[in-house]
Amino acid sequence: MFYYIISILLKVLSIVIPLLISVAYFTLAERKLMGIIQRRKGPNVIGFVGLLQPLADGLKLFSKETILPSNSNLSVFLFAPALTFILSLIGWAVIPFSEEVVLADLNVGILYLFAVSSLSVYGIVLAGWSSNSKYPFLGALRSAAQMISYEVSIGFIIINVCICTGSFNLTSIVLAQEKTWYCLPLFPAFIMFGISMLAETNRHPFDLPEAEAELVSGYNVEYSAMTFALFFLGEYANMLLMSSFIAILFLGGWLPILNIPPFTFIPGVVWFALKISLSVAFFIVTRAALPRYRYDQLMFIGWKCFLPLSLGYMLFTSGILISFNWLP
Repeated sequence: MFYYIISILLKVLSIVIPLLISVAYFTLAERKLMGIIQRRKGPNVIGFVGLLQPLADGLKLFSKETILPSNSNLSVFLFAPALTFILSLIGWAVIPFSEEVVLADLNVGILYLFAVSSLSVYGIVLAGWSSNSKYPFLGALRSAAQMISYEVSIGFIIINVCICTGSFNLTSIVLAQEKTWYCLPLFPAFIMFGISMLAETNRHPFDLPEAEAELVSGYNVEYSAMTFALFFLGEYANMLLMSSFIAILFLGGWLPILNIPPFTFIPGVVWFALKISLSVAFFIVTRAALPRYRYDQLMFIGWKCFLPLSLGYMLFTSGILISFNWLP
């Protein structure tokens, strides 16, 4: 029993530690790429070409004093960032990095990920409410409405993939894409999912809960030092999680681009990492290139564009599969 627990802990650490390192260097890649787009230099002072900048930022946040607002509900105020950070990590338990490398290969992996992503709004709502300040509270309300709005259309988009595969298992979904990736036959759903994941993670151009212009950073305005760092890590870990999710659903997961040498010589984990990196670049470029939407535009896209389109496309996909007797 003891050795079983140790082996489980080692498996968990083998996922969590690389994930935290990836989050740290995701922030560096974002600052570097945005610097290139805006024709300026990104971080380039600490370490060789700025490679130690994430470590310096982490050390700074770790050494700063945590300021606790006197009017806040302290227990909930401190629980909210921890909840956000934990939920951003536990979603990775069902992500298959290759056919053999997965912590828990659940038959309902899709439902597990959907449940975890739905729970993440609680950390933001608790943070906004417990701060006892109007700006964080407005940011929390915006975030709750935004995430609920886009989760509905994301659910219908995911059903398209599940209908084509006949399974909720993530490994089965990847293996079903050996002949063709789902981004080709389900291209409209792929585009809608890519835009919806920006709204689901509160990123540009849908970062209304953190709007600096009107909400002064929104739900986390009262947080500092390590409590702010937990929100920061949780947000970027969620972005990586959604990137891995779209890679599994639409880009063939660990499968190579072409099933011929020399592509087949590259390990599946490397292909998976490359596809996540492609999605990460999408997050960064949209932040650098697009202005922020108004809140009414955000809701209009979610409820009056994506919801009917995703529902209609789900009916279209199921109708095609039933008509040609292609249901798995």
